[in-house]
Amino acid sequence: MQNTGDNMMNKNEVTKGTIDFKDYGILNYDVLDGMADWVRVVDKNGMIIYANNAMKKALGSDIVGMKCYRAYCRDKKCTFCITNRSILTGETIQKEEIINDRYYSVKSSPVTNSKGEINAAVEVFRDVTRERKLEIELIDRNKKMRKDLQFAKRIQEKILPKKGNIDNINIDYIYKASEMLSGDMFDLFYIDEENIGIYISDVAGHGVAASMMTMFIRQTMRGIKDDILSPALVLTELHRRFGMLNLEPDKYFTIFYGVYNKISNQFKFANAGHNCVPVKFNEDSYELLEIRGYPIAMLFDTMVYEEKRVQLSKGDKILFYTDGITEAKDHNGIEFGVEGIIETIKKNPNNLLEEIENKYIYHSWGEQDDDYALVLVEVFKNA
Repeated sequence: MQNTGDNMMNKNEVTKGTIDFKDYGILNYDVLDGMADWVRVVDKNGMIIYANNAMKKALGSDIVGMKCYRAYCRDKKCTFCITNRSILTGETIQKEEIINDRYYSVKSSPVTNSKGEINAAVEVFRDVTRERKLEIELIDRNKKMRKDLQFAKRIQEKILPKKGNIDNINIDYIYKASEMLSGDMFDLFYIDEENIGIYISDVAGHGVAASMMTMFIRQTMRGIKDDILSPALVLTELHRRFGMLNLEPDKYFTIFYGVYNKISNQFKFANAGHNCVPVKFNEDSYELLEIRGYPIAMLFDTMVYEEKRVQLSKGDKILFYTDGITEAKDHNGIEFGVEGIIETIKKNPNNLLEEIENKYIYHSWGEQDDDYALVLVEVFKNA
């Protein structure tokens, strides 16, 4: 029997003493009453025919006899009723509900009587508020972190040198991180009225830590350039200042640094472990600017670097790059290698950066596992 308007059952009909729960497959509700989770049984009409002590204590003992949704002080049934689904299909269904500003994981399971008929469902409510609030907090923090990383990425890209003509040379580049931030860095700057410095660097690792190291490299190189002209001595001083950071042994980077004199067209260079050897080329030939040198690391207190020089002329170009390009592997595990760089230079000297990137993408099936930078410097007129 139901009360008019409230869809309530007669309370005398739902007491433990008058309803035979064996008909619903419930043999011992003392076990349910002892549970900390909320437990209720809802019949096929959506009526609560049983609620354990934990649930009645939280929502009131009068919820027995109510329509299931009215126990939450709602005026209409749920859009997706897992109880109805369990009774109709025999499935065990789970969803999440917010009740009185708390989060509950609700699992509905069918209840069969002695005849094997499904005429009710038992719902178990587990309070997951703490987990959900921690999850929401984590999501919010991740959003803020991602926003900060996006800002850092913009800063990292903004401090790159401008593309185009600088006196009698031209610079162009492609710069892409495998994650939000890159561990690759390059720079081009005036040293004095005659000399222009250029370097390319690759920090071990990826992400925030590697990008922070690129900032150290950039600021230190720009600080050294005014006092030391020799590329070899610059790298020695860079190594000394890096050692003052007292970082872990696994923190290191490689760097190739050169100084171009726009009067003599000479390019002096030194290498601190950068295994991606820059390539000097023109329409007729190419040359690898090979020179030895250890990476900038904590292995030694002091480091001495070699220095070489090469004469440049109008039309000469130098391609700098990082191992994100050369170490890219195809489906057979074969690396793109410096051979891929040289082949592209020979076949496509014009529009070179885009051609290398396209070949790299094709070679690696579009998978980017490492940061990469391609920097092309061209002497477009003699001084």
